[in-house]
Amino acid sequence: MTSPDAGDGQRRFTPDFLTELFHNPLDAGYADAAARKARGEGATGTRKAMISGVSMLTLVALGFLLVVAYQQTMAAEPARTQARDTLIEQVQSRRTATSELQDRADRLRAEVADLREKQLGGAAVARLRDMEAQTGLAPVRGPGVKVTVADGPTPVDPLTGERKNEARVRDTDLQMAANALWAAGAEAIAVNGQRLTATSTIRQAGEAILVDFRPVTTPYQVVAIGPDSLADEFRDGSAGRFFRALSTRYGIAYDVADVRNATLDAATEPNLRQAVPADPGSGVSGAPTSPSSKASKGG
Repeated sequence: MTSPDAGDGQRRFTPDFLTELFHNPLDAGYADAAARKARGEGATGTRKAMISGVSMLTLVALGFLLVVAYQQTMAAEPARTQARDTLIEQVQSRRTATSELQDRADRLRAEVADLREKQLGGAAVARLRDMEAQTGLAPVRGPGVKVTVADGPTPVDPLTGERKNEARVRDTDLQMAANALWAAGAEAIAVNGQRLTATSTIRQAGEAILVDFRPVTTPYQVVAIGPDSLADEFRDGSAGRFFRALSTRYGIAYDVADVRNATLDAATEPNLRQAVPADPGSGVSGAPTSPSSKASKGG
């Protein structure tokens, strides 16, 4: 920016604000402070000592707090470790005791069966074995079918990080498989080795599936003993179409295979809470029906 001509006839230039700002970006106060620091004229004497003392006290206090927190953490660690070890020991002890009681119950059950067979005649024993096979209280073996379903992939939502559980097998899926097999003529069914009876339950507990209150995990194998047409009827029925749709849409694994000689263990004895005898005048017969030739009493 220029000014009018001076009296001597020469053109005079006055400073431009933007040009001055770029030439001198710092405030004059900063320049003065830097100059004093370069000359050694900073805080001295009592003021400098106070600043140093406050800084030292702050560092000491932080160090003390860190030491106290570390000591408290280390003091509580043995207690947590001891409590965890105690819980693990209790779980293992209860598991061992449960296994021993189960073995004792099996031995006593076998002794009762031997004494019962000695007291009963041959026809009564055969009839009793047939009833045990029907109710699931005796192991059975024979040809049948194995339906296998397994959880599909569990993708993660890139925005929320939440896992999607659409491809997880649910208790209702296993219930549908078991009911479809019963309807197709199955005589005995087991889910992952857990024998189903008239009082069995298949339920969901969080992400776990319980069969008679015992957890089962993927892959889920539903094994059934029944007629030769059992596999075909399951594939062509509503349950087969349902599982094929799940496999196509969610990637759930699904397979149906014939089994020539399947063995299903006996179920645990149910806890019957109430029993009412049949009325003789109602016309209901108490004689059990004979089982199909496909299932036989296990060894």
